[in-house]
Amino acid sequence: MAFIISSGNVLSFAEFYNVEERDKRVFQANEGLEEDDVEDLLIRSTERIETLIQDSSWWADTGVSSAFDINLIIGRQNDFTDLCVYHTLYEYLYPLIADFGDEDNAEVNKIAYYKEKFDTLASELIKAGDWYDFDDDGVITDSEVSPADPLERRYR
Repeated sequence: MAFIISSGNVLSFAEFYNVEERDKRVFQANEGLEEDDVEDLLIRSTERIETLIQDSSWWADTGVSSAFDINLIIGRQNDFTDLCVYHTLYEYLYPLIADFGDEDNAEVNKIAYYKEKFDTLASELIKAGDWYDFDDDGVITDSEVSPADPLERRYR
């Protein structure tokens, strides 16, 4: 698992090396980026993703009155790592080096590319809902995939 965890709580869905493995070019173009700086941005992206899920219709449809808890994401963790990396690249890292005055700028195109990858994966994860352990027992059962209506999700 590539999550950053502190005192048993998830801080980030990804680590520095996940971003570096995905796109080394951003570091070649901006040599001043340090591991701690990138991990701070990954934590920020994770917070944004948490808010996105908390505000989604999927979460509202679960009927759960308590707050969404990122510590209960136990399925599709690699997808959440990718999601966090995509968000960090398009929202924070590539804007540092992009030339927004040039529509054909490679970095501007990378921002659009990673935003599309983020949007597609976020939609897929929220639609599936097969990664959250509602009862915190370490297993995701069919009834947990969508507590509000498990049959609808099973036959989608």
